[in-house]
Amino acid sequence: MGRLAPRPLLLALLSLALCRGRVVRVPAGTLVRVVGTELVIPCNVSDYDGPSEQNFDWSFSSSGSSFVELASTWEVGFPAQLYRERLQRGEIQLRRTANDAVELHIKNVQPSDQGHYKCSTPSTDATVQGNYEDTVQVKVLADALHVGPSARPPPSLSLREGEPFELRCVASTASALHTHLALLWELHRGPSRRNILTLTHEGRFHPGPGYEQRYHSGDVRFDTVGSDSYRLLVSRALSADQGNYRCVVSEWIADQGNWQEIQEKAVEVATLVIQPTVLRAAVARNLSVPEGKDLDLSCNITTDRVDEVRAEVTWFFSRTPDGSSPARHMLARLDRDSLVHGSPHVALSHVDARSYHLLVRDVGKENSGYYFCHVALWVPGHNRSWHKVAETMSAPASVGVTWLEPDYQVYLNASKVPGFSDEPTELECRVVDLKNAEANIRFTVSWYYRMNRRSDDVVTSELLAVMDGDWTLRYGERSKQRAQDGDFIFSKEHADTFNFRIQRTTEEDRGNYYCVVSAWTKQRNNSWAKSKDIFSKPVNIFWVSEDSVLVVKARQPKPFFAAGNTFEMTCKVSAKNIKSPRYSVLITAEKPVGDLSSPNETKYIISLDQDSVVKLENWTDASRVDGVVLEKVQEDEFRYRMYQTQVSDAGLYRCMVTAWSPVGGSLWREAATSLSNPIEIDFQTSGPIFNASVHSDTPSVIRGDLIKLFCIITVEGAVLDPDDMAFDVSWFAVHSFGLDKAPVLLSSLDRKGIVTTARRDWKSDLSLERVSVLEFLLQVHGSEDQDFGNYYCSVTPWVKSPTGSWQREAEIHSKPIFITVKMDVLNAFKYPLLIGVGLSTVIGLLSCLIGYCSSHWCCKKEVQETRRERRRLMSMEMD
Repeated sequence: MGRLAPRPLLLALLSLALCRGRVVRVPAGTLVRVVGTELVIPCNVSDYDGPSEQNFDWSFSSSGSSFVELASTWEVGFPAQLYRERLQRGEIQLRRTANDAVELHIKNVQPSDQGHYKCSTPSTDATVQGNYEDTVQVKVLADALHVGPSARPPPSLSLREGEPFELRCVASTASALHTHLALLWELHRGPSRRNILTLTHEGRFHPGPGYEQRYHSGDVRFDTVGSDSYRLLVSRALSADQGNYRCVVSEWIADQGNWQEIQEKAVEVATLVIQPTVLRAAVARNLSVPEGKDLDLSCNITTDRVDEVRAEVTWFFSRTPDGSSPARHMLARLDRDSLVHGSPHVALSHVDARSYHLLVRDVGKENSGYYFCHVALWVPGHNRSWHKVAETMSAPASVGVTWLEPDYQVYLNASKVPGFSDEPTELECRVVDLKNAEANIRFTVSWYYRMNRRSDDVVTSELLAVMDGDWTLRYGERSKQRAQDGDFIFSKEHADTFNFRIQRTTEEDRGNYYCVVSAWTKQRNNSWAKSKDIFSKPVNIFWVSEDSVLVVKARQPKPFFAAGNTFEMTCKVSAKNIKSPRYSVLITAEKPVGDLSSPNETKYIISLDQDSVVKLENWTDASRVDGVVLEKVQEDEFRYRMYQTQVSDAGLYRCMVTAWSPVGGSLWREAATSLSNPIEIDFQTSGPIFNASVHSDTPSVIRGDLIKLFCIITVEGAVLDPDDMAFDVSWFAVHSFGLDKAPVLLSSLDRKGIVTTARRDWKSDLSLERVSVLEFLLQVHGSEDQDFGNYYCSVTPWVKSPTGSWQREAEIHSKPIFITVKMDVLNAFKYPLLIGVGLSTVIGLLSCLIGYCSSHWCCKKEVQETRRERRRLMSMEMD
């Protein structure tokens, strides 16, 4: 059948996207397949980088000369009628593997499929640049491969672990061509599959994963019997060998030095079942052995193996019957070569093939526990190797070592009982009524504490300290820190007497205490093992604790009426339920009720501690450093005096007293604190009222100008002589538009006329002077931009009292005034303009000078002019 008509316009448009210089490739050489197998022929286009999929056409020719359309990747009507039914049934398929690659699949190859197959790519290129088609030859052979087991149906083998077995598979071929066979033994266990051993078509053996060591040791082998029988030999079966065995045979042929597999067949050979080995070990259950005698234990083995097996016996010891690995340790072991591994005190003997004895000499208390017998069976393998086929552990054998333990009692006595907190407590724990004591016995003690609770509460004991057999003392969590600080002392006075002392007993220490005395026995290895514990009766440490009571009463022994007088206050202290108290006193002052200048402010003035050391606290009046005195009149009475009182001293005064109790040595413990009733200092005078305000005639200035600020003081009420008034004046500034920043002190003038000015980071200067009795002037010279902001003054008035002393009044503040500093635009640009004009003039003059010099000296030329004859000129004029 000839090719179809030319492709439609779509083919031409698609071909424009193809690259030039294409090469179509199919496998080189001849492909060989067997009837009934599947044929796969790949085809691809090299040097193709087009964005879309490349189209492929397949054609077939039995002779290689006339090709018939077989299949196409894009044209449905391309195949010939002969192949359309096979395409519809899916026997012939085209599978695209990439944009530039496709595979032709022919299932169930028939003899008529032998011939030449051509793969081509359609093109409408004006010029041919490359190879647009390629051809491959396919040969179809008859199925001449026979594969089967040595027996039918496949047998089911039942073996014991360690026994040998062999399997056979029959495979032969009668192919007309020279072919080679490859054989693979597989083991199937459920869904998993393992490759055991492979004989390749080139005659090489390859063990599968996990079988390498067994293959190299000769345990797993592969050989042939005759010309068509293949045998798998295993010298010893393992539990992992159980499963279904398959023989997989593949046929290969060589073409131009390349091997290709033409078919593969598999057959079930046998099913192998591995029977587990029966193994049991038995030891006598309960034994009692006197101390110092020998312990003899027998381990009897029962097994169903009658072949050559060897036993490996190991004896273990554990303190617990479960015999878990961390808790047990090995005593002795008899390996499969009858070599004994153990210690001098333990012997292991082999009585017969099924009985093994353990002998422990001179048993002691430490030998009491549980004994286990572990047995492992080994069978010989290939090349003198051994393989473990079974192992088991016997039930525990309980062994008790009887001995004559000491008999004693424990007595606990409180030699010192506290009556108050911080007093010492001392307990003595003694061993009494000792019997059956031997030279290899020693005693240790453990101390416990139990809190006092109601009878129906569950009470747990807390460990204070425990002493081991080597006299090592270990502290509990409750006592560890206090023992390190020396507050808890544990000691051993004699071999049978132990002491516990609390240096400073607290209320938390009240409760029941008891001791436990342990007897330790010396072992053969010079170690010590605990053999007995005896508990003492508890001792209750308790005292009735009452709340500490501290009462402080303040009184004013002398009347107080005016400023300048001396204020005196005494504080009387009474204490209850406080042991040997000493007192510390702190004098505090508060503003009286209704004073809003600094509400809720408590000021600490002077203090006196329990050792009678006086300290000034927050007393900041430098002129009256010695103006306050605090002294101790009696053990429970204190006196406070303040000389030359001022109006600013008005307020409520109290005594804050703290009681201290000694806790040993020079240490003190705070027992209670109390505050006395208040004593008020109130000046009943109708003095003057001072006010302060700020005024400026220049609230807005130009930078560099002078800023003048007046602080004006006004007096209301009583009329005072100017000589009886003085003022401390301070100026502050907040350099911001609001009052959100902290004020900065600018300058101050005290009542004695001394001026103090703070340092500044810019060029402007400050001056402060008294203009009149009630006016103070602050001047800012050469103002800068940084001088803007809110300014206010703070005034502290001083008034002379009738007694001639100066009294300080409450500090007053004025309202702030905002000062603005502007920039002088004319002055700011004056100098830059003058400099610019001057430079322009100089540069212009310099340019004119350079041009003049150049024209007269560098570029001067003489020009010869032809003189006109006068006569000619005259004649011209006449004309």
